[in-house]
Amino acid sequence: MVVDFDPVAFEVFGLAIHWYGLMYLIGFVGAWWLGRLRARRPDSGWTAAQVDDLLFYAGLGVILGGRLGYVLFYNLGPFFDDPLMLFRIKEGGMSFHGGLLGVMLGLWLFCRKYQKAYFATLDFVAPLVPLGLGAGRIGNFINGELWGKPTDLPWGMVFPLAGPEARHPNPLYEALLEGAILFVILWWFSSRSRPQRAVSGVFALGYGVFRFAVEFVRTPDAHIGYLAWGWLTMGQLLSLPLILAGLLLLGFAYSRPSGT
Repeated sequence: MVVDFDPVAFEVFGLAIHWYGLMYLIGFVGAWWLGRLRARRPDSGWTAAQVDDLLFYAGLGVILGGRLGYVLFYNLGPFFDDPLMLFRIKEGGMSFHGGLLGVMLGLWLFCRKYQKAYFATLDFVAPLVPLGLGAGRIGNFINGELWGKPTDLPWGMVFPLAGPEARHPNPLYEALLEGAILFVILWWFSSRSRPQRAVSGVFALGYGVFRFAVEFVRTPDAHIGYLAWGWLTMGQLLSLPLILAGLLLLGFAYSRPSGT
């Protein structure tokens, strides 16, 4: 299969609507719907209006943090040469790890406004995130980007921008792992009462492990390459703190099961 889709889904009054942007919209709408579904539980402690506000703060964090993280983590040199590249969003580039930091800051501001416990809010948000992650990876696949290493496996795909060789369809791997599977794990895990920080810990650990693993068959960014040992990528380096944070959050949660 050749990955050669039109990145433009349709046009409205001459304005091109891209599939990648639609995937972000699907992620936000899906998270909003799931959040409202969770808020209906009698013991949720959430209202529909709070969920609406929560998604506003989180959405700003995703967009601003994702863009800033992409520039600082993956294009720091070019950024110093051309700081205005930060604002040229049409050129693309979003970082999950930057988006995560942006969301964490946005949720801190939300918690100050509503006087909610920070980690309880993170636990509420965590199961809503994988849907957006999976949708974003589908957008990467449609764009024919973030391809994997060459492979002779029967599901190898040709990414024209990477040459004629069949390659691992890394965006689909990540959509499955970071999207579908992580969602099922978190939705099931959070369906019962858990100590505070536990759900956040499972999210951080699950994403970190999945992302670290899939990077082994992903082609690193050409302008960065491997950071060490002929295999360590920037994505793996940024995932290590998440794995550690997940283990620490789970350890702390279950050493103090009262939820304090």
